[in-house]
Amino acid sequence: MADKGLIRDLTKGKIAPVLLTLAYPVMLSNLLQTVYSMADMVIVGQFEGSTGLSAVSIGGDLIHLFTFIGMGFATAGQIMVSQYIGAGKREELNSVIGTLFSISFLTAVLLSMLCLTSADTFLNMLHAPAASYAGALSYTLCSSWGMVFIFGYNMVSAILRGMGDSKHPMYFIVFASVMNILLDLLFIGSFHMGAFGAALATIMSQGTSLLLCLTYLYRHRDAFAFDFRPASFRIRRKPLMTMLKLGLPIAVQTSAGSISGLFVSSFINTYGVAASAVTGVGNKMNSIALIVANALNTSGSSIIGQSFGAGRIDRVRSVFFHVFCFDLIFVSLISLGILTFPEQVFSLFNNDPEVLRLSHVYAPVAAISFMGFAVRSPSLAFINGLGQAKMNFFMGVTEGFILRIGLTYLLGVILGFGLQGFWYGSVIASYGYGLVIFPYFFSNAWLNRKSVAE
Repeated sequence: MADKGLIRDLTKGKIAPVLLTLAYPVMLSNLLQTVYSMADMVIVGQFEGSTGLSAVSIGGDLIHLFTFIGMGFATAGQIMVSQYIGAGKREELNSVIGTLFSISFLTAVLLSMLCLTSADTFLNMLHAPAASYAGALSYTLCSSWGMVFIFGYNMVSAILRGMGDSKHPMYFIVFASVMNILLDLLFIGSFHMGAFGAALATIMSQGTSLLLCLTYLYRHRDAFAFDFRPASFRIRRKPLMTMLKLGLPIAVQTSAGSISGLFVSSFINTYGVAASAVTGVGNKMNSIALIVANALNTSGSSIIGQSFGAGRIDRVRSVFFHVFCFDLIFVSLISLGILTFPEQVFSLFNNDPEVLRLSHVYAPVAAISFMGFAVRSPSLAFINGLGQAKMNFFMGVTEGFILRIGLTYLLGVILGFGLQGFWYGSVIASYGYGLVIFPYFFSNAWLNRKSVAE
C-alpha cells in the first residue's frame, strides 16, 4: 500500500539512514525539551539559589512520577499505530486514535486530581527540606493543573512517531521551548515567582504547544488518518483492551523507575539542600544523555513495530544492533566530558561551594549512569516495538522495585556508604535491562510472538 500523508513505511530502506532520519527530529525535540526543563533549573538556581533549585528538583521528581504513567500509555499508542500500519490495516486507525485520545485525557484528569489532593502527603514522604518545602509544594500544585497538556502532547507525538513522522512533534516543541525560556525569565527573573513561576511557565508553554499541534492536525485530518468527529472519540473495546494490555505494564515499567527514584530521594533529601540540589542537577545531566538514548529508543521501536508487523525479522535484529552502537558512541563522549569538567558543568546551575565540591563526588556516578543508557536504549526499543507487555512489567518491577531500591538500601544504609551509596545503587540498577533483555534477544524466544494488529 502506498504511503499517504503523514504515514511513512519504515519497513524499507537501509537501517542506518532510516533510523537516523527518524531519530534526528526526536533528538532535537528531546534536546529542546531538556533545554527548557534545564532552563527552569538554571534560572531558578541563579535567582533563587540552592533552596529554589532543591524545590524545583523535588517537585519535578513528583510530577515526573505521574507523567511517566502517561508516557506508558503514549508508548502503547505508538506500538499500536506502528504495528497496524506494518500489517496494512490503516483503515482501522481512526478508531484506534480516537480511543487513545480519550483514554489519555481521562487518565490525565484522574491523576491531576490525585496529585492536587495528595501533594502534601507525597512531599512529606520525600522528606523535603524545610527550607524548600513551600517552593516544592507550589511547583507541584501548579504543575498538576497542566497534566492534561503533558499527556495530550505525549500522546499526539507518540501517534505521529508510530506513523513514521518525527518532524511535526519537533516543530511544536521548538515553539514550546522558546516560550518556556522567555516565561521563565519573566516569572522568575522579573516577577521573582520562584518555583511556582517555573511550573507556570512550563504548563503555559506545553498547553500552547498542544493547542497548536491539534489545530494543525485538524486542518490536515485526512493525512493524519483521524477525522476528529465527536463520535470518533468514543472508546472502542478492541483498541481499549490492546491499549490496557500494553499500556499498563509499560506504565508500571516507567513509573517504577520514578517511584524507586523518589524512594532514593527521600534518603538523599535528609542530607540537606546541597545534596538535594546536586541530585537535581545530576538528573538534568541524565536528561542530556537521554536526548540521544530516548530518540534512538523511540525511533527504533517504531521501525521494529512496523517491521515486526510486516514479518521482517531480519530488520528487527539489525535495528537492535544499530541502536546499541549509536548510543554507545554518544554516551562514551559525554561520560568523558563530565569526568573531566565536573565543576564547570555544575556551575551552570549553581555556584554554591558545597554543590561544586560535591560535583567531583557525583561525576563518576553520572558516567556510570550514562553508560547504562547504551544497554537500556536498544532493550526498550526491542520490547516496546514487539509490544512485549509482560516483559515491560517484569523489567519495571525488577529494575525499579528490586534492583534500585535493594541496591540503594544495601549500599546506603546496610553497608553505611551514605549519600554515595544511594547515588551508586540507583545508577547501577539500570544495567538490569541488559542482564535480561540481551539474553532474551539472542535466545530467539520472541520469534513466535504475534503482532498486536492480528
